[in-house]
Amino acid sequence: MTAVNRQIRLARRPVGEVRPEDWAHVTEPVPVPGDGEFLGRTRYLSLDPAMRGWLDDRPSYLPPVAIGEVMRAGSVVEVVASNHPEFQVGELVSGGFGVQEYAVSDGRGVIRVDPALAAPSTYLGALGMPGLTAYFGLLEVGALKEGDTVVVSGAAGAVGTVVGQIAKLKGCRVVGIAGGPEKCALLTEELGFDAAIDYRAEDVRKALHAHAPGGIDVYFDNVGGEILDAALTKLAMRARVVVCGAISQYNNETAVQGPSNYLSLLVRRARMEGFIVFDFARRYPEATRELAGWIGEGLIKVKEHVVDGGVDDFPAALGMLFRGENTGKLVLRVG
Repeated sequence: MTAVNRQIRLARRPVGEVRPEDWAHVTEPVPVPGDGEFLGRTRYLSLDPAMRGWLDDRPSYLPPVAIGEVMRAGSVVEVVASNHPEFQVGELVSGGFGVQEYAVSDGRGVIRVDPALAAPSTYLGALGMPGLTAYFGLLEVGALKEGDTVVVSGAAGAVGTVVGQIAKLKGCRVVGIAGGPEKCALLTEELGFDAAIDYRAEDVRKALHAHAPGGIDVYFDNVGGEILDAALTKLAMRARVVVCGAISQYNNETAVQGPSNYLSLLVRRARMEGFIVFDFARRYPEATRELAGWIGEGLIKVKEHVVDGGVDDFPAALGMLFRGENTGKLVLRVG
């Protein structure tokens, strides 16, 4: 066991893009578990667009990360010492342990990882919050019906790849919006999307008209901004717009760009609804079982972008999300 616990703490609140000086690299003694606790060593760290919002001091669904606090993050850890009767040394578990090499837990909010069912990193992706977000956002908030035309932005990301595949297995036409020919090819050639739109090279509004001529029944939005505005002009009657995220706006130094075409909701008798996956916490086991079944049957392909490094590499890896450098779920594997 190493002598120190490496941590990434928030040094200051970023303005716009997150910079290296916004973080403090700290070392502390490895904590010792007390009665009813275990010590976990981080093996995989989750990197998520929502992290950018957690750094701002403004009202949200979670309190902001405090200055000087260990950065909030989901992770998979290996139990390396235990005074907890339900957790044994050598087990893998996932939970909100933060960006640090070691963490002590009393077991609350912890999920056991079964490597025989899926790779440990998958418990941070398709079997973790991104997969659950896709599941509940599409099926519950989006009220998906067989035969719907579904358009998903950020389609090559952790949530978008799962959204599109669930929609396909439910008998829908699926159009993904992503950046670059490689990501678009992944969507159509490997994940089964019916069409893909490269927002970097195409006029998104014209492409939506071509690929969704009858209109969009469900628009699953991960990016906001101009792409959301374009999708609003192509809604079908009684469409559902699912507001999951707005990664195009998270690093803005000016006001967030709101949709100017919102009156399409009125004309098309549509609705636009935001949601947080935590709202469905009591149903996580149900969704996880179904997602695991689909993965096991090959109906959902898991796409992950795993970066090897250490805890100190977290800031650089996080920046990949906002430059669009990842395909699928972005994970830092701590060696």
